[in-house]
Amino acid sequence: MEFVVLPDCPAGARLAADLPATHRIDHASGRPWIVGDWPQDEVTMVEAGPRRMVLLGHTRLDEAATVAALGRMRSPHDVDTIASRLPGLFHLTVSMDCRTRVQGSVAGVRQVFTAVVGGVTVAASGMEPLLRLTGASLDETVLAARLLAPGGAPWPLSLRPVRRGIDALGAGHWLQLDADGRSRQIRWWNLPEASLSLAEGAEAVRSALSEALATRVRPDRTISADLSGGLDSTSLCFLADAAGADLVTYHVMPLDSANEDTAWARKAAAMLPRARHHMLSSDRAENLLDVGYTAEYANAAPEGPSTWASGLAHIQDLAKRATAEGASLHLTGFGGDELFGRMPAGAWSLARAHPVSGLKLVNRYRLANRWSWGATVRALTDRSTFAQNLAAVAARISAPPPPINEPDFGWVFAPRMPSWATPDAVAAVRKLLTTAAAETPGPLDADRARHQALASIVFEGKTVRQVNTAVAGTGIVWDAPLLDDRVLEAALSTQVDQRLAAGRFKPLLTSAVRGIVPADILDRRDKGEFSAEAFRGIARNRARLLELCEDSHLARLGLIDPAAFRSAVLNPGPMSHHLQPIETTVACESWLRTHPQPHPQDTGERK
Repeated sequence: MEFVVLPDCPAGARLAADLPATHRIDHASGRPWIVGDWPQDEVTMVEAGPRRMVLLGHTRLDEAATVAALGRMRSPHDVDTIASRLPGLFHLTVSMDCRTRVQGSVAGVRQVFTAVVGGVTVAASGMEPLLRLTGASLDETVLAARLLAPGGAPWPLSLRPVRRGIDALGAGHWLQLDADGRSRQIRWWNLPEASLSLAEGAEAVRSALSEALATRVRPDRTISADLSGGLDSTSLCFLADAAGADLVTYHVMPLDSANEDTAWARKAAAMLPRARHHMLSSDRAENLLDVGYTAEYANAAPEGPSTWASGLAHIQDLAKRATAEGASLHLTGFGGDELFGRMPAGAWSLARAHPVSGLKLVNRYRLANRWSWGATVRALTDRSTFAQNLAAVAARISAPPPPINEPDFGWVFAPRMPSWATPDAVAAVRKLLTTAAAETPGPLDADRARHQALASIVFEGKTVRQVNTAVAGTGIVWDAPLLDDRVLEAALSTQVDQRLAAGRFKPLLTSAVRGIVPADILDRRDKGEFSAEAFRGIARNRARLLELCEDSHLARLGLIDPAAFRSAVLNPGPMSHHLQPIETTVACESWLRTHPQPHPQDTGERK
């Protein structure tokens, strides 16, 4: 699915000629409004006189009530009342009185990108149409920030594409396109107060998840799903089965014999007799760290390189297997750790929300992680703002990684530039971060743990979105129901001490799905670990990885020292965190080689 949303003005209408597409929906004025390609069964249009609303994606609504509500609205701001209730995952756009509203999902699985073309702002569901219109050039500094490890640049820079002049809509915002072609972002969504008890939160999560699956399951659709053995993906498999899905599951057996994922996946599969289950070899080449973007992925990542690029071979192989089974939708458990697990700043939030009981739980974390009391107290008493913390992180991006037994309860995860990044690259990224600290008004939420959860959820949403760009044309769409707006609202509206109840693993999720997921499955208390796959991948693909050091495109841009990077590939170090900067560098280097500079269709009027 790819489309462009145009403002209701003559200049916007003229741009439609540069956008060849299968489908087109017009404003009431007759001017083109939405132009692109999409499955007809994933589009819902509602009209109330000249006012029009279009939903593109998975959702369910009462059409008569929506028509009545749309007719009563005085401005696009009033659409909040509809957007805040709809389940599922979708883009929403409204045309009303020469103004246009367009928005995606909070997590960004459905994102909105913008660019100014011919003097007017154009919105799109993906980067590719805007690149065709603008020929946007590479922003080398944003690319350099993709070298940060683990995970790349922190929020809000995690949203920024690597092309100049193309922007991503902020999380929880909608875009207004006016009749003169100008635009502005308007915040409409904030996370509700964390006021629910465990029982209330579990009921809300159960309802939201059941509705999320109901929007996706259809009698004529085969759905595939990850069955990793972990609680998140396993719960989704049982929810899909309960919703009546024709289900196909895939489990990749881990290399590490101490990883119990396969035992739990086999147990779950035996309790899902209607589904078709596949166990994939732990030692298959597609399951190992690879060389990122290769020739078959040319122009497959228009937003820029992703940290998961080394897994593209696995994703593509899984897509082929699932489509051969007739699946058109693939479910993943992305978002489960953020919604139901413990974020690094969880101890900081616990100590403030519940000073007595919370500190008892904090002490359990301290003992489990071997934190000293002094370091723990210093981290707990930190009062820095989000902007101050982001600036402090910027100052440390060239420092060695922090000790693993040192607690960090800050707002921002603390990434590092690779040791082979050039001084110029480090300086440019540091300036990018400090500028963001000065310009960003505040965090995603006033609570540190909820901010971290939302920032990580936005990262996961970007991952799902970019996977779908990479598998476009295969006939299948990657999907993550845990990232639906209503699901994340329900989970993060539960009080922090209830979500992290002492002595229980993911208590909110297990309480929510109990009765749908068998009790034996909910007894699991741990997660699998997969560093063995990364080490094996580097060992097997070392020759191909070393080829990326020859005539390095990153080195041409002055971003890395290729000799130092080569040494790291030859001797990566014994710990899994030593591999993370190698993965980000491989992603960036391979991306540069497969994503040439785009050119606009018509540069004469666009400059």
